[in-house]
Amino acid sequence: MWQSVCPDRWGAMSLSFKAIWTGLLVLLAFPLAFFLPRLAGASLSTIERYGSRLAERKRLAVVSIAAVAIVLRLSALPWLPVTVSEIHDEFSYLLSGDTFAHGRLSNPPHPMWLYFETFHVIQQPTYMSKYPPAQGLVLALGQILGHPWIGVLLSVAAMCAVCLWALQGWLPPRWALLGSILVLFRFAIFGYWINSYWGGAVAAIGGALVIGALPRIIRFGRLRDPFILGIGAAVLLNSRPFEGLIFCLPVAGSLLLWLFRAGHPTWKESLQRTVLPLCAVSVLCLAFDAFYNWRGTGNPLLMPYSAYDHTYCNLPAFTWQKPGPSVHYLNPQFAAFYDPGGWAYTTWCEGRIHSARQFASRLAFNTKFFISFFLWPELCVAPLLALFWILRDRKVRFLLIEITVCLSSSLLVVWFQPHYAAALTATTFILVIQGMRHLRLWQYHGRPIGIAFTRLVVILAVVLAPFHQLYTNLVPLMTARAQIARQLYAMPGKHLVIVRYSANHDPQEEWVHNESDIDHAKVVWAREIPGAALDPLLSYFYGRQVWLLEADADEPALTPYASEAHKSRRK
Repeated sequence: MWQSVCPDRWGAMSLSFKAIWTGLLVLLAFPLAFFLPRLAGASLSTIERYGSRLAERKRLAVVSIAAVAIVLRLSALPWLPVTVSEIHDEFSYLLSGDTFAHGRLSNPPHPMWLYFETFHVIQQPTYMSKYPPAQGLVLALGQILGHPWIGVLLSVAAMCAVCLWALQGWLPPRWALLGSILVLFRFAIFGYWINSYWGGAVAAIGGALVIGALPRIIRFGRLRDPFILGIGAAVLLNSRPFEGLIFCLPVAGSLLLWLFRAGHPTWKESLQRTVLPLCAVSVLCLAFDAFYNWRGTGNPLLMPYSAYDHTYCNLPAFTWQKPGPSVHYLNPQFAAFYDPGGWAYTTWCEGRIHSARQFASRLAFNTKFFISFFLWPELCVAPLLALFWILRDRKVRFLLIEITVCLSSSLLVVWFQPHYAAALTATTFILVIQGMRHLRLWQYHGRPIGIAFTRLVVILAVVLAPFHQLYTNLVPLMTARAQIARQLYAMPGKHLVIVRYSANHDPQEEWVHNESDIDHAKVVWAREIPGAALDPLLSYFYGRQVWLLEADADEPALTPYASEAHKSRRK
């Protein structure tokens, strides 16, 4: 879920001053290109020639774009350091990564689980993140290499590389390389996909594999391409299951039309080279997911996400569903979040559709959100100016259908955020580049204004990369929790922190998040629950230094905790 802290961290979705001035900058830049189309033309032509040479060496280009993404982001570390986790979802994904890094799919339930309840984490029948495993596996890789963020960095670099591979299936090599460069500057340095732990790049990889494999299957009929498509679909299933399913439906329809069309190879050949590889990957993926669900919830057909909702959240994800029965929460923070008046409940009510007017409003909002994140402002130019030709272009008509289906299906879900549409990343940039190809042919009285326009789009994409609307205040704050955690890890011994919340606590500022192996963690965070004695918890963790933390104090700080029972034991 998109927490209320996000407008401070990533930028609000309203028409902000930043959105206005970046839009005006783009609007004012194009008259300059119109009147001076040959400005710096020689230098830019030289750069394009070198780029074209690299683009022709397709495999080298794929490796190069990933390497450049890593180098550019690492070079920005002095100004944009490694992000600090702040959002509920991030902590849940980090728990998933820590679990996988220790060789487990889930963790045994803790005897003191009542004190460790936190958002987006199930405690029974096992202790684990509710989210699908793909993002957790990426974070686990990073943790094994030294830090979970390394996994985020590698996943974003892989996204740039796979998007280039996907664009190579639809476009000439030099245009495909240009598209991947735009992806890099849009997402790989300043975007929240690279500067948080809650994903985006993994689903984008899955979507790029699917959309890139489709034209190769139809054009070449090679055995490897259906396997690649199946792997992409598996990545989507394990990162964004619903959105991935919707994304794959038009692809499946296109493949069926191709299989049944006149003049197609024999059914035996189709079965061997297309259907069987797809089925093989699908069976393996579904078997893994069933096993993962069974290890987590005890039921192969019950996802941890659903188990969490059954336990903690009576607000269904789909617009046609009605709220479940009221849930009784022992800790007040869950009630403040999910009950009427809380953030989740209010957002859920706003996201449901009850009328044609609300349907149109939600569709406009989701489309605006999508365009603002993926295209605004400079990348909107080519699709808009070349819209007439794009609509008539049979080569990309399927991609228009794909985006229309996916954005329309977003109305079926109450919640919507840009990373929900991550599967459309490669698809979107194929259309952007196709628009630039049409735009490049424009001339006015023999003046190459189309070439000038396309070059200006690229220049603006580079210059405006740090200033997009959703990238506001990306420099991570050393939050109070992160500061105190760093203080505790620097102290000798093991620690237990009792977190006390006030009656007016904002439930989105959650402190209680733990590692996968709670008993052996250096720092354990537990909540104080009104009416529930802490003696069992203190007895269980006897020998640790126990601290009290007033989370809602003006300056949260640790103070030694000493109940009467705890004092007597220490004596």
